Amino acid sequence: MDSKRRQLITGISLAGAGVLLNACRATPGPSGSATNENTKNEGPKTGEEETLEVTATEDLMREHGILRRALLVYQESVVKLRQDAASLPPEALEKTANLFRVFGEDYHEKKLEEVFIFPTVRTAPGMAASYVDVLLKQHTSGREITNYVLSITKDDRIATNSVEPLAKALESFVRMYEHHAAIEDTVIFPAWKSATGQGQLDELGEKFEEIEHEQFGDDGFEMALKRMEEIENSLGLSNLDMFTAPAPPK
Repeated sequence: MDSKRRQLITGISLAGAGVLLNACRATPGPSGSATNENTKNEGPKTGEEETLEVTATEDLMREHGILRRALLVYQESVVKLRQDAASLPPEALEKTANLFRVFGEDYHEKKLEEVFIFPTVRTAPGMAASYVDVLLKQHTSGREITNYVLSITKDDRIATNSVEPLAKALESFVRMYEHHAAIEDTVIFPAWKSATGQGQLDELGEKFEEIEHEQFGDDGFEMALKRMEEIENSLGLSNLDMFTAPAPPK
């Protein structure tokens, strides 16, 4: 598979990802014309339920939900790699890494957290400020691992001598980001919300939406959600019940 075709499939660029998934999301309506499923922040329509506004903090946390689903793919991929590496299609891992790059690193981290969240939290009272430098360091580390994953999964098969190093890289990535996102959700975002005030939060909610549309040409969250569902389906991970924990020993 040549690099241009692989880039088209994985949606490696911001614009390419938006266009590709918007095309997937356009479905025939009752009259046969194409309709778009994006309803974020739209007002009420005749005969339809009103769509509720998504606040800035809610937006940040639901974006973390997408990234956590990507972490789940990585976690399950480690198991597949060690059991039977040939059973794991590199394309699925590459798509996940590109999703994390485009939606997580280039958008959520660089455009939102590093520009709007961290500078405010760094000067806020309390313990939240002490986390900022570590979180930034972890952003850098995550991007290095994403580069590595993309380099390993660019071919049609994962080389035998890369299986265990890749598994370890994915494990370290998951471990870091699970803690990273948890600290942001429970410490950083609440501190930012408190230091910002409701009026400015409302303005930033609109600003975040503008940035999202600039980056993706449409609703970035819906785009990423659609892509994440496709990846999960391709790996047989879409059934939530398969992750239900068994009863403990009696």
